[in-house]
Amino acid sequence: MENQTTVYILILTRLTDIPSLQLLLFLLFLLIYFITLNANFLIILIIVTDSHLHTPMYFFLGTLACLDMGYSSAIVPRMLFDLLTDRRLISVQACITQFYFFLFFIASEVIVLAVMSFDRYIAICRPLHYTQIMNWKVCVQLVSIALAFGAVYSLVHTLFLSKLTFCSSNTLQSFFCDLPQLLQISCSDTSINILLIFVSGILYGVVILGVTFYPYITILRTVLKIPSINMRSKAFSTCSSHLTVVFLLYSTVFFNYLRPNANYNCTEDKMASVFYSTLTPFLNPLIYSLRNQELKNSLRKILHRQWWGQS
Repeated sequence: MENQTTVYILILTRLTDIPSLQLLLFLLFLLIYFITLNANFLIILIIVTDSHLHTPMYFFLGTLACLDMGYSSAIVPRMLFDLLTDRRLISVQACITQFYFFLFFIASEVIVLAVMSFDRYIAICRPLHYTQIMNWKVCVQLVSIALAFGAVYSLVHTLFLSKLTFCSSNTLQSFFCDLPQLLQISCSDTSINILLIFVSGILYGVVILGVTFYPYITILRTVLKIPSINMRSKAFSTCSSHLTVVFLLYSTVFFNYLRPNANYNCTEDKMASVFYSTLTPFLNPLIYSLRNQELKNSLRKILHRQWWGQS
């Protein structure tokens, strides 16, 4: 039998090899993380405090904001710690735990985005039946299913990942614990894991993508028939915000996971990882808040009450 040395400590890769940029990147990502948490928390606060926003659409938007906060918090604090201390050492157990929570949040978010498409379809194409179909019980059930499916999906990948052995080369070509890079440094047979990525990714992606985009075919036809320009503009604004968020998430995730022969030492691969792990949850609340007039009006009312209340 061949001797095999098991390594329980992994080394994360630097975002940059230029030491003078370490502090600058730390400050930049600290600012991004601060804005991400506060922007998403502000959206949740507005939705909770304004009774006019107690509707299914804003319930799902609040859920999306919660997932974005968790999604970002699974990655950025560790990245900030490594940028500040240049330690970059992480145990295999901690690495797998980080990956589980990261995948849980991102898988749940993908399903919530699909649910939001269904919600927009009912609201625009079947408005008379909207309150009957999208009642609070259904909304809670849909979010619960999204979270449960995200937990199971991430658990399956994590269990298969925990069976692998990491030896010899223990430098992870990423600044956080992501699945493709972990498989790259494993000395075990990863063929099952790779097959699982493609099979589950294609099935998961095709089904969820279908549920996400198919309603927009009917939505587009319905919106174009609306005689009122203001109502048409409002419908397009809501849908375009949702589609922009979906495009940002799917494009970066597919770029990272479903490309054969990816070289994770390349700058573009690192940039893609940075984008979908830190910038996507940062951009989501900005996209929704800037293009949503009701959110902006509610924020003005809250600020007005706070200002005059203190005065």
